[in-house]
Amino acid sequence: MALTGRTALLAALGSLPVGIWEPSWTGILAVNAPLAVACACDFALAAPVRRLGLTRSGDTSARLGEAADITLTVTNPSGRPLRAHIRDAWPPSSWQPGTEVEASRHRLRVPAGERRRLTTRLRPTRRGDRQADRVTIRSYGPLGLFTRQGTHKVPWTVRVLPPFTSRKHLPSKLARLRELDGRTSVLTRGEGTEFDSLREYVPGDDTRSIDWRATARQTSVAVRTWRPERDRHILVVLDTGRTSAGRVGDAPRLDASMDAALLLAALASRAGDRVDLLAYDRGVRALVQGRTANDLLPSLVGAMATLEPELVETNARGLTATALRTAPRRSLIVLLTSLDAAPVEEGLLPVLPQLTQRHTVLLASVADPHIARMATARGNTEAIYEAAAAAQAQTERHRTAEQLRRHGVTVVDATPDDLAPALADAYLALKAAGRL
Repeated sequence: MALTGRTALLAALGSLPVGIWEPSWTGILAVNAPLAVACACDFALAAPVRRLGLTRSGDTSARLGEAADITLTVTNPSGRPLRAHIRDAWPPSSWQPGTEVEASRHRLRVPAGERRRLTTRLRPTRRGDRQADRVTIRSYGPLGLFTRQGTHKVPWTVRVLPPFTSRKHLPSKLARLRELDGRTSVLTRGEGTEFDSLREYVPGDDTRSIDWRATARQTSVAVRTWRPERDRHILVVLDTGRTSAGRVGDAPRLDASMDAALLLAALASRAGDRVDLLAYDRGVRALVQGRTANDLLPSLVGAMATLEPELVETNARGLTATALRTAPRRSLIVLLTSLDAAPVEEGLLPVLPQLTQRHTVLLASVADPHIARMATARGNTEAIYEAAAAAQAQTERHRTAEQLRRHGVTVVDATPDDLAPALADAYLALKAAGRL
């Protein structure tokens, strides 16, 4: 079998007479001179790295958990072919754990004067902007004995958007919305502006809907029915303070709140309502206003993508003042925050009347499913202590929720998987009751 390249050179050196390897200058020069000449030739024949042209193209955004393909075009303007190992470096959160080495390293051959493309597939594990780092190129000579190495900065940014996993609940919520919208035989009872018909009073109806003139003309009490109103204003407020940083399962509470906000926004926009978004802790982190139904979801996911919890206590007074400025007329304010006793009792409750006297307020909070599992644990002393601690935590949470309800706030407390559909159901219930 013919030997080529590095193998042939080593075989040639190995065939030298044994006497040459004696520790003398003559022997050393006899061995090293051919190797030095080979390395020099290999170095001279390796394509230069600095003269290479590199450009990027490909995806600029991707949902969390999905792949983003980035194409790197390498142009070789020199007269020597390029044989290279390339490392396309990105932040560690750009790949699933353990896959970075395989995904970021490539082998490439580019003939003289030509260009080639290679693709780096990212699978980000966190929301936000992922920016390309450096492209490191190691150019080999034909024998592989000597290399040239250099780096290039080739900027590119991929925005990782919220995954919107609750989208699967949208068809069922839209079906319920069509019922409320009068597209089926079910009609909404409650306050509104578009009169539909009269019917007989049943216990539980709002007494303000009684039509006294119609009642006087018949033997039973008559009430008006209304079609659901459109063009209502909804302000979704994301609390990005320290309580939103707490992890429930594999993600922070803020991510579950975002998912619930996206489902609510998609549903409300289909209902003809206008939806705005405010993210706040000690200042405004994001604000989305005045978007049309077609632009709403892209604007929301774009604004949410870069949001991260701030490890500070949320300024409830500032949040309330900002919400009132953002929603000057009567609206539904959906506050996605914590039900922890201290932040609610010391921060929210003192300023809550400013919101409830002008707006309908709905508070949604992410519950920890691990607490529920702890509450049912039995079998040994440690499990019983855990169950007692979980029961105490649940009692405090229920007490805080009851305090909010006494102030006229609708409270939704659900685990991350259930929060989005539960919030959508609460919105539909308010709409059915004529409170929007």
